[in-house]
Amino acid sequence: MLTLHWVKSTADSWLPLEDLDLNGVVVDGVYIIWYAGSPPGVIKVGHGDIVGQLKAQKADLGTLMYGKKGLLYVTWATVPADQRKGVVHYLADQYRPLIGDIFVRAEPIPVNLLV
Repeated sequence: MLTLHWVKSTADSWLPLEDLDLNGVVVDGVYIIWYAGSPPGVIKVGHGDIVGQLKAQKADLGTLMYGKKGLLYVTWATVPADQRKGVVHYLADQYRPLIGDIFVRAEPIPVNLLV
C-alpha cells in the first residue's frame, strides 16, 4: 500500500473548496472533492497539477451544484506521475465519485483513504 499525506488546514480540518486559497501551492498529485451532507458523497477524484485542477473545479458548475447537498471539501496528496492513474483508479473504486474519469487500463494502486 502506498501511504499518502492528505493535505489539511493548519487547524487539522479538511479544506473548504469554495474558500480555498491556492497561493503558494505547487504540487502535482491526486485530489478528492466531496460534500459533507447526510450522507456525504465524493464528487470527483482527479490528478495532475493541483492548482490548475482545483481552479477549474472551483469554476465548474457541475461540481459546484453539489454544494446544495452540503459544504464542499477538498484534499490532495503528492503522487509520482507514473502512479497517479493507478491511485485514481483505486480511489474511484473505493469512493465511486459522481463525476470523473475512471482509468480502467491503469492497475489500481491501493492507498490510505481519508479518515
